[in-house]
Amino acid sequence: MPKKNTKAQRSNELDGPEFFAAIDLIEKEKGIPKAYMLEKITQALVSAYKRDHEGAGDNVTVEADEAKGEVRMFVRKDVVEVVDNPCTEMSLEEARQKLPRAQLGDVLRIEVKTRDFGRIAAQTARQVIIQGMREAERGMIYDEFNSKEHEILTGVVTRIDPRSGAASLRIGSGSESTEAFLAPGEQVRGESYVEGMRLKVYVVEVRRSTKGPQVLISRTHPGLVKRLFELEVPEIYDGTVEVKSIAREAGSRTKLAVWSADENVDPIGACVGPRGQRVNNIVEELKGEKVDIIKYSDDPAQYIAAALSPADVISVDIKEEGKTCRVVVPDDQLSLAIGKEGQNARLAAKLTGWKIDIKPASAPAEEEPEEEVQLTQEQTGDETAE
Repeated sequence: MPKKNTKAQRSNELDGPEFFAAIDLIEKEKGIPKAYMLEKITQALVSAYKRDHEGAGDNVTVEADEAKGEVRMFVRKDVVEVVDNPCTEMSLEEARQKLPRAQLGDVLRIEVKTRDFGRIAAQTARQVIIQGMREAERGMIYDEFNSKEHEILTGVVTRIDPRSGAASLRIGSGSESTEAFLAPGEQVRGESYVEGMRLKVYVVEVRRSTKGPQVLISRTHPGLVKRLFELEVPEIYDGTVEVKSIAREAGSRTKLAVWSADENVDPIGACVGPRGQRVNNIVEELKGEKVDIIKYSDDPAQYIAAALSPADVISVDIKEEGKTCRVVVPDDQLSLAIGKEGQNARLAAKLTGWKIDIKPASAPAEEEPEEEVQLTQEQTGDETAE
């Protein structure tokens, strides 16, 4: 009978070796560091004790010794004549039952058996441990995706909101996957998404929230085009060709300015690829969006003339004050230079950062033709690739 009682008592205590084995398993399966879990579980045990012993404060400690396979809790109590708070104080008589040589003013460390915890306290400990695991997992997921800000990820559409049209995507794999939100404003007009569809998206920002990391993604950001070119063009990836600027109206047209310090490298040819294969792959990924690739120049006049491609430019008159310029084009090129609804000129202004005043060759210098279009970055918005 005594042996059975001993086993029954021991079964109610925290089994040290089993405890550390469970921590090892959590570390292997979830990737949560052992030190983190030990800290959280220590906090949980202390919280559980305090829940059942109102008045206990910083006098409760937990010691976990993996080498010995022991987890022990101690409470420190002052030896006093009159006990006001039994959670932090004890009488001399009670102290001498624990330690015969105890004196008034001594501080005793008394071990607390985990079997003495109440049911509510045990539930508190369990909840704190579970919460600690959740926080650790969320922290790991946040760190994983925070390092991927301004990168391209492939996600699977899991849900389409029938009212707003917002899409939820599952990005990542296994325990390090999370839901990302593709807002209607970050979707390309004309694109349609269905559940189960795989989609390349640009990670705009990763935020912390109470429900875990919030990953904000986009299909309209100019950074998406830049990253696609980096993936498709080795010369951009290794730095031989540099993307200087991008201006994009998602779903319609993008202008890309490229440059190379190597005189033997044609930056436009590198981006276009053999038989146009590289740029065609990107256009296909962008669902037919047109891409104009132009050569960057430190000379503003050359750069602006190239940015207005495919239109021919006769002259560019630079006015440094206000960063404005007057561009003269052949009469038959005026519509092409301006573009449909002013798009070509608008994108050129975004790309170069200059205010562009376009005039036909037949217009007298002192007159302002009706067809004149003046575009500023303020009118078009500040949209640059990161």
